[in-house]
Amino acid sequence: MERHPTLAPLGNPRGVGQALEAAGRDLEEAITVIAPPASPARARDPRKAAFEVDKLQKRLRRQVGKAIADYAMIEAGDCVMACLSGGKDSYAMLDVLLSLQTRSPQPFSIVAVNLDQKQPGFPADVLPRYLAERGVEFRIAEQDTYSVVKRLIPEGATMCSLCSRLRRGVLYRVAREIGATKIALGHHRDDILATFFLNLFHGGKLKTMPPKLVSDDGKHVVIRPLAYVRERDLSRYAEARAFPLIPCTLCGSQENLQRKQVAAMLREWEKRFPGRVESIFNAMGNVVTTHLLDRALNDFAAVHATGVASPDGDRAFDDPT
Repeated sequence: MERHPTLAPLGNPRGVGQALEAAGRDLEEAITVIAPPASPARARDPRKAAFEVDKLQKRLRRQVGKAIADYAMIEAGDCVMACLSGGKDSYAMLDVLLSLQTRSPQPFSIVAVNLDQKQPGFPADVLPRYLAERGVEFRIAEQDTYSVVKRLIPEGATMCSLCSRLRRGVLYRVAREIGATKIALGHHRDDILATFFLNLFHGGKLKTMPPKLVSDDGKHVVIRPLAYVRERDLSRYAEARAFPLIPCTLCGSQENLQRKQVAAMLREWEKRFPGRVESIFNAMGNVVTTHLLDRALNDFAAVHATGVASPDGDRAFDDPT
């Protein structure tokens, strides 16, 4: 695999993100086609379908560009390792990143990486063919993690945790070998929400997947460009783009996973209480740490009356005005 030339980083680390956000926003605002009026006779009008797909694509670009800017995910000269599993999320992530890359005034490179875990029946030719046709630089890492998981995890038990750890270790190694400065994963808004509730219900923690973090070994920066994107939009996009999807036969068939139960809960809330899920997602970026119970965050022994009103204080017992 060819290596990317090293590019000198610019002084403003948010420059690429701001440029990509602007590019995505400009693309969405550039729509000039007017959708035809709805009528039973034109319900399947191919022009309207194309218009809706175009609108969806521009929305995804804008949301990904905004996430990159908000969390300073990509800097000039970065080599972004886009982890591609063959599922709808990672396909969409790669597709949108490639689109934004061509519009960014500050260069960064992309290498798509797939881990062939040697699952029985895995179509090993699908991703190389797709990536070659797209002209994307890529690398296929081969390691039999499937046999390890099947040997260590009892039949019927959840495989995700061990599988994820093994996969992560291989991806970190590949990132070092190709000189990647960022590792991009395809987790979306719904994944972030579900992880929050899994930690809340089963881990006793207020914690989720951050859009950007340092890897477990402290050597890599992991980013999630789809942090603002809804899963249902990714499903529609994957169908419209006709990505050659590869189902996960190792863990995808485990229907009783807690994550799927939480996802069903969120879908029910979205249907019965419009706006609730969006409010919860926004709350994760609007944390008032002084109004929680974590003694590691606050020195409660040092809390005393000051006689000065705090604009962020608890006003529940204030006199009505």
